[in-house]
Amino acid sequence: MGLISFLSTLPTLLPVAPLPSYSSSRCPIHSGTISCKIDDAGSHEINGVRRRDVLNCFGAAVSMELVASSSPISSPFIEAANAADLIQRRQRSDFQSSIKMTLYKAIKANPELISPLLTLALNDSMTYDKPTKTGGPNGSIRFSSEIERPENKGLSGALSMVEEAKKEIDSYSKGGPISYSDLIQLAAQSAVKSTFLASAIRKCGGNEEKGNLLYSAYGSNGQWGLFDRNFGRSDAQEPDPEGRVPNWATASVQEMKDKFIAIGLGPRQLAVMSAFLGPDQLATEAKLATDPDVVKWVEKYQRSRETVSETDYEVDLITALTKMSGLGQNINYEAYSYAVPKIDFKKLKL
Repeated sequence: MGLISFLSTLPTLLPVAPLPSYSSSRCPIHSGTISCKIDDAGSHEINGVRRRDVLNCFGAAVSMELVASSSPISSPFIEAANAADLIQRRQRSDFQSSIKMTLYKAIKANPELISPLLTLALNDSMTYDKPTKTGGPNGSIRFSSEIERPENKGLSGALSMVEEAKKEIDSYSKGGPISYSDLIQLAAQSAVKSTFLASAIRKCGGNEEKGNLLYSAYGSNGQWGLFDRNFGRSDAQEPDPEGRVPNWATASVQEMKDKFIAIGLGPRQLAVMSAFLGPDQLATEAKLATDPDVVKWVEKYQRSRETVSETDYEVDLITALTKMSGLGQNINYEAYSYAVPKIDFKKLKL
């Protein structure tokens, strides 16, 4: 829900009946609509409307547009629109925070599912077909006929965790059940964050308190804004077509590159998402490093992971995941919002 545009309220200018004499055209404004009243005198008329009056009325509309967007004194209906938008944003943000806490607890209890959760999100997204704009991160991987495909071997445990988390999340949601497509991508985000935090703890000699402080001070939490905003995907109602996702365990590096390029990514994103391609990141990177297009990126991110902040690695991974998690999706930015019950102050006992 955005600001109301005054330009969209311009009426069609048609000939009007003669009016009492005015020294100039007038554009009175009523309830946010610009109505142009034009005198019948003057030259350069088209269908009874002077060119100067058309320009004057258009100028008034532009002026009102600028006032609405920049003036600190907003009109009541703009204030109401903004207030409603802020309420929806707060509802979605609060709901997302609760989801992340649920996922954090589930992942902490099942750390062995971190790698499968990453691959689950990757494979759900990799069904995207750019020419037809079909597939993508739409939750289709939840269907038994898709999760049982060879490329998804070993991911059923991750899907089961997502399903259990969904039951809990739906139980406290006020804006309807969460989509599988949203939840699978949010689970991947939580898994990625857990790897970032684990790395910080390792650099602090296994001290969790110091590791948390290190990640808070130097970590990449502030880079997730766009990912979090893309919240409101719709679920597919049937499995995506077969043959769109490589089997990462057996695919050649060239096949991996071809798939990443086909969906609008490339060797750089392939390298930074190595943890998504299998349970052994170092083994995957050793394989990727045999390709001349990928090796420089593999080495770049390996060096970055040795630094205190891991900035290059973390920021590029977040950017790649954000792009991947939105492939082919029309985001409903009002999803999970809900009507706030009105309070009847007359019934309140003070």
